[in-house]
Amino acid sequence: MPAHPPPAAGTDPRSVPAADARGAVSWLWRRDLQHYPGAGRRYAYLAIVVVTTVVLYYELYVQYAVATSVITHFHMSYTYFVWVSVIGNAVGAFTSLAAGLADRWGRANLVVWGLLIAGLLLLVGMPDAPDKTAYLLLFTAVGFVEGVVLVATPALIRDFSPQLGRATAMGYWTMGPVLGSLVVTLVTSSTLSSSTWQDELRYSGIAGLIVFVVALFGLRELTPGLRDQIMVSLDDRRLVEARARQAAGAERPTGGLWRQMMRLDVVGSAIAISVFLLLYFSAVGNFVVYFSANFGYSQQRTNALANWYWGSNAIALVVAGLISDRLRVRKPFMLVGAIGSIAATSTFAVLATHHGTGYYTFAWLFVAIGALSGVTYAPWMASFTETVEKRNPAATATGLAVWGWIIRIVVAVSSACVPLVVTSASPLVEHGTQVAEAQKEAGPALAVVQAHQDLFDQLGKYPPNAVPSDLAARAAREVGPDRLALVRKAQPQLKILQEYGPEVLKAGEDGPGQWQTWWWVTAAGQVVFVPFIFVMVGRWSPGKAKEDELRHRRTVDDEVLALAAEEG
Repeated sequence: MPAHPPPAAGTDPRSVPAADARGAVSWLWRRDLQHYPGAGRRYAYLAIVVVTTVVLYYELYVQYAVATSVITHFHMSYTYFVWVSVIGNAVGAFTSLAAGLADRWGRANLVVWGLLIAGLLLLVGMPDAPDKTAYLLLFTAVGFVEGVVLVATPALIRDFSPQLGRATAMGYWTMGPVLGSLVVTLVTSSTLSSSTWQDELRYSGIAGLIVFVVALFGLRELTPGLRDQIMVSLDDRRLVEARARQAAGAERPTGGLWRQMMRLDVVGSAIAISVFLLLYFSAVGNFVVYFSANFGYSQQRTNALANWYWGSNAIALVVAGLISDRLRVRKPFMLVGAIGSIAATSTFAVLATHHGTGYYTFAWLFVAIGALSGVTYAPWMASFTETVEKRNPAATATGLAVWGWIIRIVVAVSSACVPLVVTSASPLVEHGTQVAEAQKEAGPALAVVQAHQDLFDQLGKYPPNAVPSDLAARAAREVGPDRLALVRKAQPQLKILQEYGPEVLKAGEDGPGQWQTWWWVTAAGQVVFVPFIFVMVGRWSPGKAKEDELRHRRTVDDEVLALAAEEG
């Protein structure tokens, strides 16, 4: 049997390959599913979305794990590096608002082609940036892509997960940023001793391009008729597909979607979770700087410590999602997780001024913070999409765009605020290592200078070849020729100590208190979150939630029978 039917009479045979080519291109662009997929395909689509989210956050976060190396390479100030993050997140916030494209071009297409662009930027863009301005612009482009995907990926997760499995699915999706962070710290802590910061960025770019190929051929999405409905359980599949058939060809109402989302339960909840996650954002962007400045940790040691945070968080997200779905409630998890997280974060803030705190004290504290925030976040994501669905299931992408815009604005503003609160960070990051090395190399010479401070103050008033003879004789007599030679040899290091030493010393004294203030701000954000739990949809009692489910099943059964009678 031939692979293709013979061309009709009067048809140019050469047009058949052209049509096949157009069909292949169309297949790569048009990704709509006309029927709700079976379990195997649905899980495959969900897995691709989760892996996509992981790799995109790996690409976004990797620069923070090599922050001190990037700052040194481009001769940036710490403030400039912070503004790289601020601008990238601000651009991402406004691209999140382009949620209308998720319906026009398709959620899956935004994800697939976003993977390609981000992968190329990390592979051949940022590592080869000629200067800090180019680096900023390239990172901003990564932020642009991430802002779009931030809306498209959770929308796909919602589409492929009925409400009774929503928290589990969202638990896996929220693992994206967490596992992205974990991948960053695992890779950098394992390879940074033998790799450059440019290599670390390229590794993430290669990973992104591999996932792009998988998504290009494997990712699909539901038609608008299927996804614009509330699906409580998989038992609703027949009803959802029947409604979609009835609505086929009808114009979708798109007016007023933004206005419908401008409600306290949507906007207020999005603001609340964004400030709740202030500690998480600080962990991603500032832990390397914080532990380097306050506790003398290397980049590798800090990244290894952060693994405890990301690991416990990832596990808790999935476990909390599973139990939340089993009990059919979200709010109790959010409340318990938030209260526990406030207590653990407050402990972390207190320890900022305790320099003797050990590595494993921080490690176990990070386990607690990561687990408790996971217990909060996965059920919140499920509850938020359900809150949006209650307003209008067709506005899911719009509701997620509101959340995506708000959370990126909070990230940008909080990033900009850190240098204002922690003013000690800039001198320590920019000159701390330089001063420490100078102190080590010029220690003996510095001791000589300090023992004869008045004498060297007078010598410093003259060029080396213009010192008055009586002053030179006094120096030779009081200090000795050998020690004078030692001081002359150490002049470059002594100049560094003279120029930056006092500033670095003061920053070292002020830093712990300033960081403590910032950690208290992050704890306050978690306190703000708690009241907004009560405005979201959902039951507190598993028994009441079970009754709602049984009532919904009876309604669905009645509708299916009615539709069957109409179609018959």
